[in-house]
Amino acid sequence: MGDLKERLLPKPASAMNLGDASYTPFGSRRQPFQGVDVSGLKKRGQGLRSWIRVDALTGDSQIIEVDKFTVMRRCDLPARDLRLLDPLFVYPSTILGREKAIVVNLEQIRCIITADEVLLLNSLDSYVLQYVVELQRRLKSEGAGDVWQLDGRDFEDGSKNASSDYLPFEFKALEIALEAACTFLDTQAAELEIEAYPLLDELTSTISTLNLERVRRLKSRLVGLTRRVQKVRDEIEQLMDDDGDMAEMYLTEKKARIDSLSYGGDQSMMGYKSIDGPQSVSAPVSPVSSPPDCRKLEKSISFARSRHDSMRSTESSKQNIEEMEMLLEAYFVVIDSTLNKLTSLKEYIDDTEDFINIQLDNVRNQLIQFELLLTTATFVVTICGVVAGIFGMNFPITLFDSPVAFDWVLLVTGVTGLIIFFSFLWFYKSRKVMPF
Repeated sequence: MGDLKERLLPKPASAMNLGDASYTPFGSRRQPFQGVDVSGLKKRGQGLRSWIRVDALTGDSQIIEVDKFTVMRRCDLPARDLRLLDPLFVYPSTILGREKAIVVNLEQIRCIITADEVLLLNSLDSYVLQYVVELQRRLKSEGAGDVWQLDGRDFEDGSKNASSDYLPFEFKALEIALEAACTFLDTQAAELEIEAYPLLDELTSTISTLNLERVRRLKSRLVGLTRRVQKVRDEIEQLMDDDGDMAEMYLTEKKARIDSLSYGGDQSMMGYKSIDGPQSVSAPVSPVSSPPDCRKLEKSISFARSRHDSMRSTESSKQNIEEMEMLLEAYFVVIDSTLNKLTSLKEYIDDTEDFINIQLDNVRNQLIQFELLLTTATFVVTICGVVAGIFGMNFPITLFDSPVAFDWVLLVTGVTGLIIFFSFLWFYKSRKVMPF
């Protein structure tokens, strides 16, 4: 058991604090999905994974190694939810609200958010490290008067500001995850735009096999990126349409409600003990016992308190749903803007393809017209060949005795061929087969 605890529990001495100044995660500019930490993958025979744990109170980060069953018990998650975070498989973007945790799978950000901590799959990707550093910065930048009270009360400073600094911990973590995913997708869309427009302009001027192949690869990347952006957009829209899912994501309030209920139960038990406790010997004993009246009074106070707490929780849940809805709406606008960029780029590619098809059709029509002219000229020359073949036969004709017969035959044949050729041209013009 001692060896198992040493493997599962984090070691503070060897834990890595990603917020230190000596740690520079942004020095390497690795491409997405190419910097996966090999040590973070599933180890054969052990079933351990490397996670980055960020504490909600202090903002400190640790690298811990635990198996999936420990994470399931710790966060009260089923196995199918934890399977969405498996780096060995590719799952679409998903945000799931559970009883004690929020499962987030947004591009490179794969994490489990609870009311007390964030468990993030360890990776060397720059966006993952930026997520940890940004979360630490926001948590450590809070003042002493801006601490979120876990008993359900308002902020201590009384400013009532609705900015992101006054959101609960899980909202902040989810906001940074959405920000990282939207930034990553928007960056990829911008890079695709920078590469696409000059290539498409070059293709319109020079139609070649190399340019066509580059545009084909570009369009394949565009389709894949559009599908990913559309999935993130649909996930955010689905959350915005379901108030129950948004209410499930308020983990701090649910934890505070459970703590208040347990605290209220302890106080009630202490009150009952004080009421039912031994009376003073010098006090006169009344024939009608007073504890039942005290119990009725306690029940009425408890009932009124429960009604007040339920009304307050209902109002706070509506307010929290509005806060979550505003948060999701902000990033819905961002991801929708990215989708509009990709849609505009796809329309530009379609317009370029239509323009190229029109150019190719024009060239094809010109080739058909030229082929028709050659066919007509060949027909005229064939008539001259027929006349030459007739006069080349080996039998006597009296026309051969005349010295000017050859000139007349040549003149008549040439004039007849020209008349036939120009007759065809007039026919083509009248039928609008060729523009003359």
